[in-house]
Amino acid sequence: MIAITSRLTLAALVLAAASGLGACNTVLPRPAVVAAAPPPEPPPSPDVEPNLNSDIEPPIKTFGPSEFNYKAIYAEAQDGAFTVPAVKLSQVNPTFLRKNVAYATSEAPGTIVIDPANHFLYYVEGGGRATRYGVGVGREGFVWAGEATIRTKQEWPDWYPPKEMIARRPDLNGVMVQLQSGVGMHGGPSNPLGARAMYLWQGDKDTLFRIHGTNEPWTIGHSESSGCIRMINQDVMDLYDKTPAGAKVVVLGSPHAQALNLGPNPPAR
Repeated sequence: MIAITSRLTLAALVLAAASGLGACNTVLPRPAVVAAAPPPEPPPSPDVEPNLNSDIEPPIKTFGPSEFNYKAIYAEAQDGAFTVPAVKLSQVNPTFLRKNVAYATSEAPGTIVIDPANHFLYYVEGGGRATRYGVGVGREGFVWAGEATIRTKQEWPDWYPPKEMIARRPDLNGVMVQLQSGVGMHGGPSNPLGARAMYLWQGDKDTLFRIHGTNEPWTIGHSESSGCIRMINQDVMDLYDKTPAGAKVVVLGSPHAQALNLGPNPPAR
């Protein structure tokens, strides 16, 4: 593991995770069936989409041509009661679109390795290969490194913003309702947690950090969250289907990262 400049206590980590503007939760949500609030407006984008073939590796035998058909991969999709909007590819740097790549690692297949410095998440497949996804990561002051385990997973999770965020953003009161676990926003296409969320724990302690979707795909490849790992909705759905509860997550060290060390992890299974 890369050496880290400092260590967070549990109290400091919880305060940091709760005080930012990202899309992390304060409590474990449940799936919901009602959407709330209009989606955010994307930034202006060029009318001409970039050349998406310039950074694509040749397909290997186990992956068909559809692996690199980005208009199909990121097309609109019906997912239960909700519609996942198509990604406007001109809003995302093609470097951060899904790819199957060569990846040398000692981690076992099924491990998720996150490289915050380069805004990539790797799903290790073995044989020197991995599926690489672009991600959004924590902004300055919310960068962390360490190991965790996916304790639970949720489809279309509810969002429970911390009280500190509501105090700073009273406008959020207009889209909050009373849910089973407190005041929050129903899961749905307008929800900041997107289509899927995977909850990161260390042993019996919730890190308060998540791997989740986003309704702002143009933030992929940037550092804007409160420490959570954001993915394009179509990508987080793909990763969610591959990844069981109990999967290992490794977040590599990066500049200004703080070590995530809340307690011992359970023995490897």
